[in-house]
Amino acid sequence: MEIIQEPLPGLLLLKPKVFADHRGHFYESYRADFFAKIGLDVSFVQDNQSLSNKGIVRGLHFQSPPRAQDKLVRVVAGAVLDVAVDIRKNSPTYGKVFAVELTAENFLMLFIPKGFAHGFATLEDQTIFQYKCSDYYAPDHEGGLLWNCPTLQIDWKTTEPVLSDKDKIHPDFTLFHSPF
Repeated sequence: MEIIQEPLPGLLLLKPKVFADHRGHFYESYRADFFAKIGLDVSFVQDNQSLSNKGIVRGLHFQSPPRAQDKLVRVVAGAVLDVAVDIRKNSPTYGKVFAVELTAENFLMLFIPKGFAHGFATLEDQTIFQYKCSDYYAPDHEGGLLWNCPTLQIDWKTTEPVLSDKDKIHPDFTLFHSPF
């Protein structure tokens, strides 16, 4: 595995070494010793997976301290536009957005540290999105940002997104008070 880019402090775009032949492919999607070697002391305790058709937007979500989560996300089938927003109020990149296409074909993964809101838009039908979390889901600590906040100017690459009722009512970034 290698770090391709650190677009915002702590946010890491990763690419595993993929071994492909006539049978298909194989790669390690996670190695604790790699994370330790690059200085990340993270233990993942929960794996999540979603299946979505094209045009679904999920996010922008986070969990607040003391239940904040680091995440390692990837696509198993299909494609997403993956989005992370720095919500660490003392960060020099507070309010900055990073977006990247994660696909089953490019094998890219994104490590999202605590202090980022996260979301994704599915770009293909039958997209399977998988993510590891460093803390368990805690509904009393969940929060979010409005997915289409004008201040953030996120191009979700979808014209008529399908959203959950909860994702439609998160606060605009201009009204947001970060817990980080």
